[in-house]
Amino acid sequence: MKRVKVSNNVIRRMPRYLRKLDELAENGVDKISSRQLGEQLGLTSSQVRQDFNCFGEFGQQGYGYNVATLRERIAAILGMDRGFTAILLGVGNIGRALMENFCFTDWGVSLTAAFDIKPALIGTEYRGVHIYGMDELDRYLSENKVDIAVLTVPKTVAVGVTGTLTARGIDAIWNFTNVELTEPGSRTLVENVHFSDSLLSLCYYVAERSDEAAARAARGEK
Repeated sequence: MKRVKVSNNVIRRMPRYLRKLDELAENGVDKISSRQLGEQLGLTSSQVRQDFNCFGEFGQQGYGYNVATLRERIAAILGMDRGFTAILLGVGNIGRALMENFCFTDWGVSLTAAFDIKPALIGTEYRGVHIYGMDELDRYLSENKVDIAVLTVPKTVAVGVTGTLTARGIDAIWNFTNVELTEPGSRTLVENVHFSDSLLSLCYYVAERSDEAAARAARGEK
């Protein structure tokens, strides 16, 4: 597939399209128009078409999009057919929750190993994934192809572990440590995940709605 430079906002919408298409397929929907797809995602039909046009012609005028074909195209855009591999560092609460509840393979990624410092965990398996000691990380990276590191270590060691990963040329880090990791000058991509961000954004809009309601009440409006 030809790779083109597109905005980050477009890339962020691609997984939303993918999830919606999976939902449509589960409900027996074979085709959908840009208008219908946009309405279900809170987007305009123009936005949907513009997003897809970044990657070529997806639909057919007068017909719309074939759900299965569009899903396949978007999955390929997102690299789900590339056989990416991941390791997880830190088998604590968040690490175990991800291993137990998040199906990496559903999204085209194989979780091949986990790492921790606790002696009781080292050498065991959790959900079919072998747990190594952190002192084995460097050797493992030397001997195995790893595309993505899932970082769930304590925040106090996040920067140090990141240094080891970037020195080994890891392609990407999915960071759950609540430390804003940046690697200037490094080829490693970092996706910082902060659970509080979505909650605080929601709180802002709830507060905004409450303030607007209070202002209307002060003006005697309903």
